[in-house]
Amino acid sequence: MSKHYDFLVLGGGSAGYAAARTALEFTESVAVVDGAKELGGLCILRGCMPSKTLIYSAEVLHLAQKARAFGLNIPQASVDMPLLHQRKLRTIGEFAEYRQEQLTGGKFDLFQQPAKFTGEREVTLKDGTVLTAEKILVATGSTVNFPPVPGLDKVPVWTSDDILDLSEVPESVIVLGGGIVACELAQFLARIGTKVTQIQRSPRILKEVSPEASAVVEEAFKDEGIDLVTDTKLNRIEATGDGGVRVYFDHQGQRMVKSAKHLFNALGRKPNTANLNLEAAGIDLAGSGHIATNEHQQSSNFHVYAAGDIAGPHEIVHIAILQGELAARHAFGRPAKPVNYDTLLGVIFTDPQVAYVGLPEEEIKKRGIAYVSADYPFDDHGKSILMEAKYGYVKVHAEKTTGRILAAECVGKDASELIHALSVAVSLGATARQLLDTHWYHPTLSEIWTYPLEDVAENIPE
Repeated sequence: MSKHYDFLVLGGGSAGYAAARTALEFTESVAVVDGAKELGGLCILRGCMPSKTLIYSAEVLHLAQKARAFGLNIPQASVDMPLLHQRKLRTIGEFAEYRQEQLTGGKFDLFQQPAKFTGEREVTLKDGTVLTAEKILVATGSTVNFPPVPGLDKVPVWTSDDILDLSEVPESVIVLGGGIVACELAQFLARIGTKVTQIQRSPRILKEVSPEASAVVEEAFKDEGIDLVTDTKLNRIEATGDGGVRVYFDHQGQRMVKSAKHLFNALGRKPNTANLNLEAAGIDLAGSGHIATNEHQQSSNFHVYAAGDIAGPHEIVHIAILQGELAARHAFGRPAKPVNYDTLLGVIFTDPQVAYVGLPEEEIKKRGIAYVSADYPFDDHGKSILMEAKYGYVKVHAEKTTGRILAAECVGKDASELIHALSVAVSLGATARQLLDTHWYHPTLSEIWTYPLEDVAENIPE
């Protein structure tokens, strides 16, 4: 059996569905191939939605346990893991059901089985069905990375999937890694009552953000009792006699060992390319392991596009959607503006949260842009003080000659929400003075932006 389509998508997650939906604007000849056991994609099933559901519940618990700081008497607050687990399943179930209805609703053909390339514009499904297409989008996402750490493949290991599916509180967990997933879930575990040891190879956690931002999160983690060790070299991992694990590593010239009942591998993810047989389609990989693409998401085979985690350079849902929509529009010769990564928006849901938009400060310097910066701390801001939310700061970078906002960073309470005001400014090219001409309500967390904006404006020529 064989079928031909105008547009064929491999992967039904955020990027793939966005591309298929966009392609339907131009043709009815669209198909989606998804070999996952359950439809919905990483974000809904094993990523954004379940993790943020659990993290928010843990934040409520944390605030309840700090009740006396707010003048409240809450004698006891603890997690009910079976109840929390059921809430998570109910929450993501609603999202998953909606996405599954979108995929199975008959707007396009859906093939629920694995596929691999067998030609430049041809894929073969597991049952032998051959699908050909004028244009193909690869959006098969990413998978957990298991680096070659001695012993890692010989002990019981949890991944983020296991953490998100817990129905009881683990006694103790060693978290390997210091990236976004590692930090968000390490703090979640600590807040529900698990003894957490976090081992990071790099000198600091969250190396995706500024050193100042990661330092604030490190302080908060240590204040909450997480045993955080950075700048390490993993030597080996072994099982203990009681069913636990032991990790041997070097730190500051010393040999160290940490033990726990469970090991959580959070050492990153990698593009899910292993079983696609990309060579058959003449598709090249970049040095990072992602499918190499141009500004229109085309691979080295111009008939094949890639979007989302498999393409990079940022594994973020809204970027995946933008890339998928871009690829579909370009495939049909429609106007297709490349994704502008200079206005990139990113968020980390630790507590304090970390959010940023625009060019990293190092990139501003690298490009030789004259700029001014200003920051302001949360522990000197009225609304954050009354909320007992004193970790962190906001910072703004602006072009020195014009005052145009180049970037902003927020580390603190609800940073994921606060950053959007500056995201609009960065994307629209607004200046510090223009932002100061708008209304900022008092007392709110958002008005904290006015302090660095005022400092920036004072240093910009009239």
